[in-house]
Amino acid sequence: MAIDLVFRRKAVRTLVNQIGCYVLCDLDEIPIYVGQSVDSIRSRVNRHLTSARSDIIANRQIDVWEIAWVWAYPVINRAEINELERHLFHEYHGKSALMNGKVPPKPAGVEIVTKPAQIVQVMSDAEIAEKRDPALRLPRQAEHYSQIVGHFLAVKNSREIAGAMQAHFDRLRKYHSELLGLATSIEGDNGEEH
Repeated sequence: MAIDLVFRRKAVRTLVNQIGCYVLCDLDEIPIYVGQSVDSIRSRVNRHLTSARSDIIANRQIDVWEIAWVWAYPVINRAEINELERHLFHEYHGKSALMNGKVPPKPAGVEIVTKPAQIVQVMSDAEIAEKRDPALRLPRQAEHYSQIVGHFLAVKNSREIAGAMQAHFDRLRKYHSELLGLATSIEGDNGEEH
């Protein structure tokens, strides 16, 4: 299934137009990337989802095909953004490896409440349901993993890309296990003849 661009455009237009941080989440609403914007969360996320001037897309760190949710964390003061990003990164990266690559320093201050101010679904329910099928998801992840490995070998063999590669490999293993879980017994598979 192709990405429903009309649905995505409408959904992205509902994102806050303030500065702050955002979290891109996959089909299972698991965070895969934490970012920040000093101009507008809406415009920054839109650049990611349309691949326009987005390093994380160019470096193969994330696959737009998987992004189904965006969590927005707007702030009033620009000085709050870096600390918020650190808190969000370290909270979510500890639960599931993020594709950021670059690991920001651990937060220095008091814990920040990390409940998003806004949660926007940028993919329709039907598209999410279809793409969660391991028979679609595993080949897509394998292709993306191959692309990021190629990028690492031929273009940019940085620690940032290596970190994203590891995160993608972990996802590949997860989807592989899910697909194997669909295996059924077929008469004659055990070597017996009837």
